[in-house]
Amino acid sequence: MQDLKSHIKTYAIECGFDLVRITGAEEFAEDRDVALARIEAGQMDGLSWYTESRVRRGTDPQELLSGARSIICLGLSYLNPNDSTEPTESISNHGKVARYARVKDYHRAMKRRMKALVRGLEETLDTNVGARWYVDDGPMLDRAAAARSGLGWFGKSTNILTQTHGSWLLLGQIVTDLELEPDAPLKKTCGSCVRCIDDCPTGAIIAPYVVDNARCISYQTIENRGVIPLEMRPLIGDWVFGCDICQDVCPVNRKTGIPRKPIQKADAVGTAGQLDLVELLALTEDQFRSRFQGTSIMRAKRIGLQKNACVALGNQQTEAGVPALKAAMANDEPLIRGHAAWALGQIATPDVVGSLEQSLVSERDDYVRKEIQAAIKQAGQKTAPASS
Repeated sequence: MQDLKSHIKTYAIECGFDLVRITGAEEFAEDRDVALARIEAGQMDGLSWYTESRVRRGTDPQELLSGARSIICLGLSYLNPNDSTEPTESISNHGKVARYARVKDYHRAMKRRMKALVRGLEETLDTNVGARWYVDDGPMLDRAAAARSGLGWFGKSTNILTQTHGSWLLLGQIVTDLELEPDAPLKKTCGSCVRCIDDCPTGAIIAPYVVDNARCISYQTIENRGVIPLEMRPLIGDWVFGCDICQDVCPVNRKTGIPRKPIQKADAVGTAGQLDLVELLALTEDQFRSRFQGTSIMRAKRIGLQKNACVALGNQQTEAGVPALKAAMANDEPLIRGHAAWALGQIATPDVVGSLEQSLVSERDDYVRKEIQAAIKQAGQKTAPASS
């Protein structure tokens, strides 16, 4: 048993993974209860796919693979050898992209490597291996498995932290019928550190190990298909896809190892991990798909990414973004027009106010009209002379 376990770990590294640990196939009862409580408390609101039935299935390995005995937990760093782990600097008229989305679609990369690992084991053992493999698009609670296997420990941000690669890690699990000796969980914690809690601009980490999904910048810029709440918009800053703030400030992430076999970088994102906001607002659906196909950014969809671009330009408040925002006021999508109006209201030059007033005359969508009216009011407050 130990020889097979050692072989699996060695071969997993050869397949391109950076970390590998083993845990048993027992139910994740405690993690299931925590996840169900979060759903009940409304902390997963907005994620329609994150259901009670999904949690129950994903916390019982036998539901995923009949006869499951072990779970091979895998970690793959998504950093590039040339990447800095320093916080991403803001660039005028550009929007930030979370580091994991700066590489090609990691689901494909992870699953190719997991498939190669299982097929290689079958050749070594000269028998079929019962196995199901998952990344974060499957029902399994990946962080629960990683913590129980000793691959890492839960940080207060709810990210899994590792001793060698910090939290810059993609997680995968192979549920298998192989009987393997489990590894022990790590006896590490974050101690008294609360940097991630204190530095989250939206207050999304409402308590240690508890995130209110609706307040998370990643949710608002990726999963939210509707209107970004007004109170959230200034807090999003210039993030247009995801957010790295809680990871940027984590002391564990100051010195991290580089991946053995890095995932290919996504050329569409650029070397600085930022996107030109003016270019984003000009993209057609075909251009969006052509540029971002094969990257995680596709998840936000064109409308979502352009909506985010409007918010980022509004927060940067540079007049250079005004022409693009004015053009967005003629977009066919009400969501884009509405967020463009808000952004123009943040810039609030006399020319902008006149443009908003003209748009109000021709606008027929009730939601967009309310955004324009609020933007004009906001602009008026910004330009009103101070009382003596």
